[in-house]
Amino acid sequence: MPAANLTRVEAERRASLVRVHDYEVQLDLTTGPDTFASRTVVRFSASAGADAFVELNAEALRSAVLNGRPLDPSEVFDGSRIRLADLGDENELIVESTQCYTNTGEGLHRFVDPVDGAVYLYTEFAVAEANRVFAVFDQPDLKASFRFTVTAPSGWQVLSNAPTPAPESLGESERWSFASGPVMSTYVAAIIAGPYRRWEGSATTTDGRTIPLGLFTRASLAEHAEPEVMFATVDAGIRFYEAAYGVPFPYEKYDQIFVPEYNWGAMENIGAVTFNESYLFRSRVSEARLQQRSIVILHELSHMWFGNLVTMKWWNDLWLNESFATWTSMAATAAVTPFTDAWATFTSVEKTDAAAQDQLPSTHPIVARIDDLEDVEVNFDGITYDKGASVIKQLVAWVGIDAFHAGVGAYLRAHANGNATLRDLLDELETSSGRELTEWSRLWLETAGVNTLRVRMETDAESVITAFVVEQSASVEQPTLRPHRVAIGFYDGGDDGIRRVHRVELDIDGAETAVPELVGLNRPDLVLLNDDDLTYAKVRLDDASLAVALDGLGDIRDPVARALIWGSVWDSVRDGEVAASQYVHLVLGNVARETESTARSTALAQLELAVERYLSPAHAELVAAEAGDALWALCELATASSDEQLQFVRSFARVARTGGQLDIVAGLCDGSVALDGLAVDTELRWELTIALSAGGRASVDDIAAVLAGDDTATGRLRAATAEAARPDAAIKEEAWDRVATDASLSNDLARAIASGWAMADPVDLLAGSVEPYFAMLQSTWAQRSFSMAALIVKRLFPASLVTPETASAARAWLAGNETPAPLRRLVAEQLAELERALAAQSRDAQTPAESAA
Repeated sequence: MPAANLTRVEAERRASLVRVHDYEVQLDLTTGPDTFASRTVVRFSASAGADAFVELNAEALRSAVLNGRPLDPSEVFDGSRIRLADLGDENELIVESTQCYTNTGEGLHRFVDPVDGAVYLYTEFAVAEANRVFAVFDQPDLKASFRFTVTAPSGWQVLSNAPTPAPESLGESERWSFASGPVMSTYVAAIIAGPYRRWEGSATTTDGRTIPLGLFTRASLAEHAEPEVMFATVDAGIRFYEAAYGVPFPYEKYDQIFVPEYNWGAMENIGAVTFNESYLFRSRVSEARLQQRSIVILHELSHMWFGNLVTMKWWNDLWLNESFATWTSMAATAAVTPFTDAWATFTSVEKTDAAAQDQLPSTHPIVARIDDLEDVEVNFDGITYDKGASVIKQLVAWVGIDAFHAGVGAYLRAHANGNATLRDLLDELETSSGRELTEWSRLWLETAGVNTLRVRMETDAESVITAFVVEQSASVEQPTLRPHRVAIGFYDGGDDGIRRVHRVELDIDGAETAVPELVGLNRPDLVLLNDDDLTYAKVRLDDASLAVALDGLGDIRDPVARALIWGSVWDSVRDGEVAASQYVHLVLGNVARETESTARSTALAQLELAVERYLSPAHAELVAAEAGDALWALCELATASSDEQLQFVRSFARVARTGGQLDIVAGLCDGSVALDGLAVDTELRWELTIALSAGGRASVDDIAAVLAGDDTATGRLRAATAEAARPDAAIKEEAWDRVATDASLSNDLARAIASGWAMADPVDLLAGSVEPYFAMLQSTWAQRSFSMAALIVKRLFPASLVTPETASAARAWLAGNETPAPLRRLVAEQLAELERALAAQSRDAQTPAESAA
């Protein structure tokens, strides 16, 4: 059932009336597989005589008692809120209810492990889902302490934000009575329960405390836990953050719990962080994936200070949490883990994602207007996380790292255990840096859109620079020009590759900024704007520099410089300025010399997207076939057992289209084709099987045979993807219908089926889905929870059908449906990406297809 849509006006009014002291929550998890019993006692002060409400999304409200006065559920409860009238100065509300478990990753999620039949539970309360478990004032600025008492089957582990107590035996069940936990916002409260396997460690803080560390996984995944990695990363991260911000770790313990069917990468519940199980690696993964896990661990850890200790008042400052955590986790990863190239990863991934989001019609300022909870849900996006982090990186360059750390530390100390705003942070940064930041904030945080930077350069007959200007532009829709701190790098080729020979750093502003210090220098082989990636902007290479990059990108020694160029050319493809065929050529000619795992995986993923959607139909089949052949050649040439070998094989399987290429995939799967050092382990076997299924080369029996060797939760998801990937119109229709209409599907199973459905060769297999897709949108949005509705809307959009007809159908739906705004936003974003693909195909058609080999 959809949650109540709290508005900002309602939240501000309630916060002006109510101060919450504490909650006592009792949960009985032994009442059956569908529902559980919940009892809440909440104590709060209020303006005498005022009216308010608490949220409760319940199967049934059994009783509600306010200040000793029973309330009639039929009169005060509407299914999502309990009205509270005539409040006193001090109040006590007691609510008893029957609550539903979910299979959507919201509220209290229930999962049964097919390996051993064990039941695992976990909560996910962001943005405002705590009310699916107990009665609550569900908004971030009504902080309180929580005391949980949980009755669960004997033999389970039960975790919350407070340290874990010894349970009291009740025979076949046990009662876990937690002490009152820290003061916190409702969305970071947590309960985790089930027969989780446990590992213990510790960390030492700068003030001499020993912090217990816990690690928890399902029993069937225990062999993949890697506790030494998890504990070492957290221990190093605590020391890094304490040193940077001068504030000791603020809580009593720190547990990391890997949970099934999770919608997000992780969630920063105080002292009980939940992680997506995809970060437990059952098989060999790329170095990029290992690095991403470290970044996520450190991202969630940083929230203990920034987001949990100090929390935004309302969701318009969500970026303060997420942008900061994204930026500082990159800094921590580069400093305290083996992945010292984290900033190259930031350039490759986060900045690319930010710019893509910032060019959608739904772009918004980093400090977004958030009128209600539905606005929040769709703003967990590349602007809130990645653009915000990019702008913080620019801010650090603007004020200096020492002043930035000092200002953040002062902010954390001034507002500890409370709520704060952007203005509070800017005040501290202005004090520490001496910089006035109001105008900077207005231009960078309160306006939308990404600027484009270009070079205009003149030279004489001897190639000596006579004029050098940086041009800045913005889109018509988002016309703001901003101040940028940038570096300009000159690169020349030599026997040891292409290296930087000169660098200048300066502030630019306005449409044009002359750079007189470069006049009189010889024109280099390649000019790189935004060298060292100081600012957030799209960067365009001049024609001569682009030609050097297309042929010799792999010869550039600096990984951040390479990442900037990869991103610049890809963005030019998406903007219709460079042909997709040229990008395919760039990747295949240079990716083997790319030393950074994330840059390599990103380039390969973008090549796959270009092959799928951006090539002109006139030569798409030819270029795709050549790309597959070239990737297989890279597989054969790669060093045995290397990271690049694994990445090339996986990319080859996803691109394989021709009969010969699919023969190789089948050979890898059955062992008749082998590469020295390549082990076809569980996950790789599934990837090969899914590729064969999409290519019409794997039967139901073939898929079942692979599943027999991996009959686990993950194996069943992979099998569902493989089955839905088969190139048969009836199979596609059945898969689409299951995802769109079957509410019994869990979030992960719906995702898995949708992923297979989207693999369509030929793409005409999806043509029958266009009309029913637009017909079902309004009812789906009205009837399903946000997470499931958004999953369906995004995953079932026929994105592979890059045709004017698909775009016209989307435009017609938008023209006829003015509300609800979040649904319109999701459809408009899908349409924008489709229109971008159509423009890319048009641009590619203007360029004769070059051989991709």
